[in-house]
Parts: sequence; C-alpha cells; structure tokens
Amino acid sequence: MIKLLTSADAMLYREIRLEALAAHPEAYSSTLAREQGKPLAWFEERLTTSDVFGAYCAQELVGVAGFRRVDGAKTEHKAVLWGIYVRPQARKSGTGRRLADAVAAHAATRVEQLQLAVVSENEAALRLYAAVGFVEYGREVKALKQDGRYYDEILMALHFGGQGS
Repeated sequence: MIKLLTSADAMLYREIRLEALAAHPEAYSSTLAREQGKPLAWFEERLTTSDVFGAYCAQELVGVAGFRRVDGAKTEHKAVLWGIYVRPQARKSGTGRRLADAVAAHAATRVEQLQLAVVSENEAALRLYAAVGFVEYGREVKALKQDGRYYDEILMALHFGGQGS
C-alpha cells in the first residue's frame, strides 16, 4: 500500500530516512551526520513542506519517495522526485516502481515536468526511472563528494504535457 505521509508519521519517516543515509551515503545530497541530530519536529516539518509517499508492507514502512515543487514564477511548472529509498527486504518486489509511479501520478496533476538526479553508478535506479518514463537530459560531473570520492549524477525528467514537452 502506498500512502501520503503526514506529520503523524514523522517517527517512522525519521527512522527510514536515517537508514537510507547510513546505507547509501553516496546517493543523497544530505548526510547522516546532518540529519541524525535533528529533532522530530524537523522531520514533521519536512512532511508538511514536501509530499512524501510511504510504501507499507504488513503495517511496516518499507519505502519512501518525496515530491517537491520548484519555487519561482518561471519554474513552478517543474517538481523534483527526491529521497527515494526502499528497504532491502522490499527490494525486487515492485515497491520502488509503485513509489515512483505514485509520485509521477501525483506530479502529473500538479506540474508539467518531474525531474530527478541519480548517481550514475546506480544502475538499478536508472533502469527503474527509465521504466517509469524518465528520460536523461544531462549529467552533472562530480555532483556529490562522499569520503573524498566524487560521484556524477544523471539528470532525468518526465514530461506530462504543456508547451515544449
């Protein structure tokens, strides 16, 4: 089951978010050190300022994915898919696809374009996003630096309509 998380889900969200940052530090622009010290209220606020979807299996939160609209009069037609993570026990079950599809369906009624950035070495994520319909439009070289190592990010977009799509 996929559902939109609310501030009441902040404790569960905090737990899975910190797990994601610990397990795959190269995949996120934030760090475990930055977020693990944040109070629960910080995670509650995050769930009210972004639309974060949760995937549940037998009452357990096993995956998350965020949607955030881009601010600005000339960029409000775009949004970002961010922070997607699926716990190891739920991988290869379609959970990631259901989360990405849920965010895309949500975005399709709100914006013309959904964008994301994914570490170039994350082949499973690249396959998932391509299957959902995302198309690569660029590459940011040395986008992230983790423990002295650089990671490129592939920039991808999913277009829903409007002029120029």
